Amino acid sequence: MFKNQPSTYLSIVILFTTLLVEAQKSNLQVEPHPIDAVEKDSLLMGPSVLNDPHRFIWGASVLKGNDEKYHMLYNTWHSGDSIPKFSDSWVLYSEIAYAVSDYPDRDFKFQKIVLKGRKAVGDTLAWDAQVVTNPHLKEFNGTYYLYYVGGRDPGNGPEIVKGQLNKRNRVQQTLRIGVIAFDSFEDLTFGNFRRPQNPLLAPRTRVKADNIVMPSPEGTVALPDNVIVVNPSVVYRETDGKYLMYFKGNLYDPHWRGVHGLALSDHPEGPFTPLDDFVFDFRQQDGRIASAEDPYVWYHKSTARFYAIVKDFSGKITGKEPGLALIISDNGLHWQKAEQPLFMKKQVGLISGETITLNRLERPQLLIDENDVPFVLYAAASIVNINPRTDGKSFNLQIPLKVEHDNMLLKKQ
Repeated sequence: MFKNQPSTYLSIVILFTTLLVEAQKSNLQVEPHPIDAVEKDSLLMGPSVLNDPHRFIWGASVLKGNDEKYHMLYNTWHSGDSIPKFSDSWVLYSEIAYAVSDYPDRDFKFQKIVLKGRKAVGDTLAWDAQVVTNPHLKEFNGTYYLYYVGGRDPGNGPEIVKGQLNKRNRVQQTLRIGVIAFDSFEDLTFGNFRRPQNPLLAPRTRVKADNIVMPSPEGTVALPDNVIVVNPSVVYRETDGKYLMYFKGNLYDPHWRGVHGLALSDHPEGPFTPLDDFVFDFRQQDGRIASAEDPYVWYHKSTARFYAIVKDFSGKITGKEPGLALIISDNGLHWQKAEQPLFMKKQVGLISGETITLNRLERPQLLIDENDVPFVLYAAASIVNINPRTDGKSFNLQIPLKVEHDNMLLKKQ
């Protein structure tokens, strides 16, 4: 038929191939399931919730181990009358704890605190002396990696601080990303892990009009890694063998807004080289980047796409309201909204049929199966405004997920 029309034949082949590739790149659709919990005294309690009456509980990250158990590393610190309010105490006292369960979505039991600021062992000058937070747990090539955020108090001398900052804000402005590596969770509990002396990633610019630690020279243009680098999320890109680390920095115009960047490495332990490009670059009507934080990024082979869940402060990314947004990318650098970008409202359904409105819903982390499909969401939450509280009214949710691709159920409840 195409014997004398090779260009027509070639055009049809190219068109068919293009349509096939685009069909394979259709979106995942993810839906949270109800959880097994009840509300009591402005707190969710039950098998699907991790909480502690004596401690604040916040972000958690989980992997399945070789022992078929599910291992959780989570952010926690003491609560009570002797501890500052939540919005201050997380910066000054956060530690990382270890819990384990036979199930991916319930019944996690505390084991021990596994990582503290290095001042606990007498090193007050270390980059992560004061605080460790933002746990992000990954496994690459048989080794486990805990990516985390740390900071220290640099002091309040005029050669360090432009303006006036209390200790909480001085520590907050030194937050950087680090990693520990370990071969098993048993090793982790015994302290057998590699903890480098230096962070993996630190800000290249420190642009803020006033009240700033170690400011950049006047006229410096702020990069994505401005003032802080926090909220690490690491994923492997098979096309070039690179490890991609997503992070949040802060811009001030004049109030802070969370922006995001990307750093690349050939190895999970770095060194990571940050790019100058902003990622998750969704704009408000005034042209400014919509404020977001807490990305979790993964790659799904069947759709040949990167996916990310982020906390959207304004609803500009979800397209509806503040909550968790789902976004997609073909290359990990340029991102667009998913077909249904509102991943989760600031509420959670209970198996009783009740819906609980949440004041806070953030730090989303996912458990991914062997088919690159997420099947449990872990999220830090509170029903009350947690910022002024000292009574530990925060918790971590373990939410089963239903995921569809091309209208076919990929993971059943």
